[in-house]
Parts: sequence; structure tokens; C-alpha cells
Amino acid sequence: MPAVSRLSLTDFRNHCDTLIEASEGFVLLSGPNGAGKTNVLEAVSLLTPGRGLRQVPIADMARSDGPGNFAVAVQLDDGIDIGTGTAAAAPDRRQVRINGAPAAVNTLGERLAVLWLTPAMDRLFTESAGGRRRFLDRLVLALEPGHAHHAARYEAAMRSRNKLLSDSPDADPDWLSALETQMAEHGAALHGARTRTVEALTERLGERADGDFPRASLELEGWNGGDLAGSLMINRSRDASAGRTTEGPHRQDLAVAHVAKGQPAFRSSTGEQKALLLGLVLGHAELVAERRGAPPIILLDEVAAHLDPSRRAALFEELEGRGQVWMTATEAALFDPIGVSATRFHVEAGTIAPA
Repeated sequence: MPAVSRLSLTDFRNHCDTLIEASEGFVLLSGPNGAGKTNVLEAVSLLTPGRGLRQVPIADMARSDGPGNFAVAVQLDDGIDIGTGTAAAAPDRRQVRINGAPAAVNTLGERLAVLWLTPAMDRLFTESAGGRRRFLDRLVLALEPGHAHHAARYEAAMRSRNKLLSDSPDADPDWLSALETQMAEHGAALHGARTRTVEALTERLGERADGDFPRASLELEGWNGGDLAGSLMINRSRDASAGRTTEGPHRQDLAVAHVAKGQPAFRSSTGEQKALLLGLVLGHAELVAERRGAPPIILLDEVAAHLDPSRRAALFEELEGRGQVWMTATEAALFDPIGVSATRFHVEAGTIAPA
């Protein structure tokens, strides 16, 4: 899988006009809080379908004192140019171009796989099922790019069904049936892809030796892939009263357990949860490299600062040779164990210079 060789940001977040020439291995960004390091990682995360690592509306990504639109342009080391951003006339609609030609956002997943960890994800095992479901879908997308299409179609059909039920107690049953058939079709595809990913990743994690990053086991909970169209038809009255669809893959959850301790991940210490999450991402990166023939791009935001020196060194060792890895830290010294095999930058108030 190709790596980013050049990244250009125009009016993106606090970056007015930023250009980064990146290496194939480690790309290290250091600087004070609020300088714009995470914004760079967010821009790279937009090389995949979705709203990036912060999961915010696209319009919020434009520079606050800029013209109202933004552009992220990337040149990959295989010569492909990818551009994404918004137009001033439609600041909430994301556009994509590949080699200058318009392209659908969901096609990005066919070219690149990007994985990330951010400080907000430290609470993944203890917070809502929605966060874990989005995390799982990101893992699925890296293995099966078509997952984005099924997710988008399922969500669109569900929104239409919810609106139809809320607008009219006597909604056209044929229209509802058509929407429910769409939900069943795409819902089955979502469930199948999630199940395959959970099974493959659990097997891969089981092959990893216990060490600084303990092994995790995964299980998909919630809707089990039954007759969704039939259930939706039966539940129309209940869903109309609830104002939402109460059954389907959008209600699934990812259960993670600490294998060595035989307990759910949410019962582990904060440090253990962080280590489990890192081990999970490292195992998944191995799986992506095997299935797609090249490693994914990995984005790690302020990860090194929250690890003890031993575990930090172990992480750097595991990441060596895994393709392109973008990392941020407030202190450049945290990256010293990596040595010279990296491109280093200092970020300050939306400007970037070689470190």
C-alpha cells in the first residue's frame, strides 16, 4: 500500500498553507499543545471514507479566519495524487479528486488503509457502544473497502424509514417494506464483514506472544444477523413510538477481553486498557498487510507520552518496518529511541519546519 510522500494543507484547521515532504517510515511531529500537530494527522485520516479521526462535521475543518473552505492534497509514493476538501459554495459537502478527476468518497478505501489512535480513544472500552462500533467499522474498512458503501446505504435507508414512521402513523406499507428490504440487504453485508473481521483479528491476536501489549479477544454482541426485514416490519409501531429503529446492526457492540486475566477490558486498569488497544491495532496492522499486500498508514496521536519508557521502546520496535507511521508528541525527546530512521518536524502555531 502506498505511503504519503507529500502533504499540502490549505486553510485546514489552523494551517493556512502547509507543505510536508514525508518519508516512508516514521513521520514525527513535535511541538506545544495547540500548535496543530493533531490537525496534520486529521488531514491524513481524510484519505479514507468518513469524517476523519475527530468525527466532526466537515464544515468544522475549515480555518476559522479563512475563506470558509479547505483543501487537503496528497501525493502518494506510487505517483497517485489525491485531493479532498470543500468548496466555498458547499462548505458541508466533502469532495474528492484522484489524479484530477472527481471521485466518490467511498472509493478512497480501495486505495489506502489508515488506522489511528487518539487520546480520546483511551476510554473506548468504558464508554458508549457507538464509539466501539465506529472503531470496529474502521478496522473492517481497512480489510474490506466495500464496507463503507453498505454502511452509507444502510444509514440512508434507516433515516428514511425513521422519518416516514415519525411523519405519518399510517405510512405507506409498501414504501416501508422497500426501505426495510434495503436495510436488510445492507445490514446483512455489514454484519458479515464485522463478523469476519472479529474472527480473523481474534485469531491473529491469539498468535501474538504476551509481552508489553497483552492479547485481547473480541466478540461481536447485539443483533445476530437474523431476519431483519421481518423484525423491522413487526416492530414498526414500537419504532414509531421510540422515534428510532430499535433493532439491526446499528445496535451492535464490540466486546473486548484481556485474555491473560480472563476479564473484560473495561475492568482492566487504565494502563492495561491502553496496552490492549495498542496490541489490538498492531495485530490488525499485521492482518491488513497480509490481506492487502502492504501495511496500512498508522496515525498515533500523543501515544508515546502515556507509556512508560520500556513500553514506549517496545512500541517503537514493533512499528519499525511497518510502513508509514505518523506520530505526535509535545516533547521531541520522546522520539529519541527511534534514531535517524525518521522524518522529524517541529510544529508551532500552524507552521511546520524540519526539526
